[in-house]
Amino acid sequence: MHFAQPSMLHLLWAVVAVAAVLRWLTRRREAILRRFAAGSLLPEIVPQRDRRRLLWKDILMVTVLFFSVLTLARPQWGFQWQEVKRRGLDILLVVDTSRSMLTADVKPNRLERTKLAVQDLLKKLKGDRVGLIAFAGDAFMVCPLTVDYAGFMLSLNDLDTRTVGRGGTNLSRAIEEAIRGYDATRNEYKAIILVTDGDDLEGDALAAARKAKDKGIRIYSIGIGTPEGELIQITSDSGEKEFLKDNSGNFVKSRLNENLLQQIALTTGGVYARSSGAEFGLDFIYENELSRLEKRDIEQKMKKHYHERFQIPLAVAFILLLIETCFLTRKTRSAA
Repeated sequence: MHFAQPSMLHLLWAVVAVAAVLRWLTRRREAILRRFAAGSLLPEIVPQRDRRRLLWKDILMVTVLFFSVLTLARPQWGFQWQEVKRRGLDILLVVDTSRSMLTADVKPNRLERTKLAVQDLLKKLKGDRVGLIAFAGDAFMVCPLTVDYAGFMLSLNDLDTRTVGRGGTNLSRAIEEAIRGYDATRNEYKAIILVTDGDDLEGDALAAARKAKDKGIRIYSIGIGTPEGELIQITSDSGEKEFLKDNSGNFVKSRLNENLLQQIALTTGGVYARSSGAEFGLDFIYENELSRLEKRDIEQKMKKHYHERFQIPLAVAFILLLIETCFLTRKTRSAA
């Protein structure tokens, strides 16, 4: 026998407690009556009292509670095999981890805001596989496509500007790595979400986007930052906060390059969204774009489907309750 809600069986301790209380009340009642007469005289003093009926009434009550607990635990036996399919999309999140993502024009900074938004997105995913790619001057797969969202979260939380050893920003390398991250199955179930400020210092991002289009993969780009930009705050080797400077000693200001990100999305048939303080853009893309895409069968497996048998203890409890209700605690006086 198998229980669908085995935790409910802990309530049997409450049934034991009720039985103990009823037993204690019975003994207390007997002790009070013995104060007035010996046990052999009790039927004469209280002619209508039937101790056996009282005992059986208590037994019935405890038994009703016992079968009620079994009903709540949902006993199951007998089963049949059923095919279970999990449907979903393959979503690769490609996140910029270059030092420009430390810019605080989006609080607390661009990278930390991105991680918070991805955490919120995970709460909405149901059966979708999700993977993570970090990029700066190079790109690599941090977490392959998976439905293990807890494992994905561990990889996401570890992201920082040191995740990718090579500095700079290479959007084309990031897109190419994402394309390689997919298997050779049909591509209408696949989507790349690119989160970056749009600075492309190396490579040809539009050429990489055209490769994605040729494979039927859409890129949804999210621009994080502001067109006005802000200085990039970093932590020095001594642990002090300072602003990043270029080789000439000038302060580096990072600005959002929306034009490039819009072209990447347009090239592949995707959508561009700009992140703001109130709306990051991931919710918009998922609810208005990704959730409408056709989902594929990600996993098929056979699962045991147990037959519910809670009706049996429920029926027993109901019948015993009727008997207990009708069980008189006093004998009916016979007609004189």
